[in-house]
Amino acid sequence: MRDYNEILQFVEREIVPRYDGFDAGHNRDHVLTVISQAMSLSQYYPEVDRCLLLIAAAYHDLGLINGREHHHTDSARIVREDGRLRQWFSEEEINTIAEAAEDHRASSSHEPRTIYGRIVAEADRIIDSETIVRRALQYGMKQLPDLDREGHYRRLMDHMREKYDYGGYLKLWIPQGDNAKRLEEFRQTLADEQAFRRLFDTIYDQLTI
Repeated sequence: MRDYNEILQFVEREIVPRYDGFDAGHNRDHVLTVISQAMSLSQYYPEVDRCLLLIAAAYHDLGLINGREHHHTDSARIVREDGRLRQWFSEEEINTIAEAAEDHRASSSHEPRTIYGRIVAEADRIIDSETIVRRALQYGMKQLPDLDREGHYRRLMDHMREKYDYGGYLKLWIPQGDNAKRLEEFRQTLADEQAFRRLFDTIYDQLTI
């Protein structure tokens, strides 16, 4: 029988530090938050193997080492190629972990294939107005450093509406979680352009001081 604490120690020692090299929105704080939220959501699904879910959450963004565009499929490949996992998991379980990592992406064209994918995808949805705007702005500043304040505001607003507004591509999968309520609250902020502009300006100033 595998030992959850042993696997947790492996994750903390070998996997979490790999996030230190990623952008501010996907650093170790992010992966630790996703792990914590995934473990919390697992309480609603007693059939879920917490060891398997822990690894799926820990590995979900490792593919960022090769860039953002294909990071979900690269994360799945990293899972399948990490021979250390075979001391705890069968080939079928490793495939389930890989699929969960691959299916977590918000812009994915299909629903996660397993409950593990749905939990990791939901846990990855950090729906907090300030966190959402800060992460998106940090990414934009890194990728488009020549944009001025207004350019970043227009880019950010377009992205927020495309992803989070009614009809946006973000999907939620776990009805018992708090994300549905938080998403509705964020949509109300988006609808109030003056409130959203104040939020943007506050965070922009914090990041540019």
